[in-house]
Amino acid sequence: MLTKNMMEPAFQPPSPAGVIREARVLLEFPRLMFRFPELIRQPRGRGQPVLVLPGYGGGDGSTVFLKSYLRLLGYSVTGAHLDLNSGNVPELLPRLLKRILAICRKTLQEIHIIGWSFGGFLAREIARERPDIVQRVITLGTPVIGGPKYTVLARGFRRRGIDLDAMEAEIEARNQILLRTPVTAIYSRADAIVA
Repeated sequence: MLTKNMMEPAFQPPSPAGVIREARVLLEFPRLMFRFPELIRQPRGRGQPVLVLPGYGGGDGSTVFLKSYLRLLGYSVTGAHLDLNSGNVPELLPRLLKRILAICRKTLQEIHIIGWSFGGFLAREIARERPDIVQRVITLGTPVIGGPKYTVLARGFRRRGIDLDAMEAEIEARNQILLRTPVTAIYSRADAIVA
């Protein structure tokens, strides 16, 4: 007989030593510019509203290149109006839902949400709460299971006394409410932040 633990792979947070690899993002920018002719030929938007959510500890400034690119393609892009994504879900969700409702009322359209890392978690939860106004969610390097338990930040959260097992159980309970909104999850197996 298979138990739940036998069926699931053993996930572990990435080693903090790998975080230095993430600094290569600075080297990726010139490579990205070489691909600009290909990127500019991507399918065009027709003014559809898109909300971009930053990762944990980031603000709207951290997503400026993505927002600019999407505007160039013809989408009506806005940030979350966050100076800092604090990770405080009970505070952030109502605030973001209020912002999204205002955008949907103004545009008379459903919204697309792109979330980076923890911002992707928020995007999924917004779609879970209001599938009637969220057309699509795209997550970039977002934890799919366990929340911060399987991220490089896990040790720091534990040192601050945060019960990551309880948080994982809460997330698993939320995941029992199935998402009706399409979600595209983009990730890298070499991610040094999220398992």
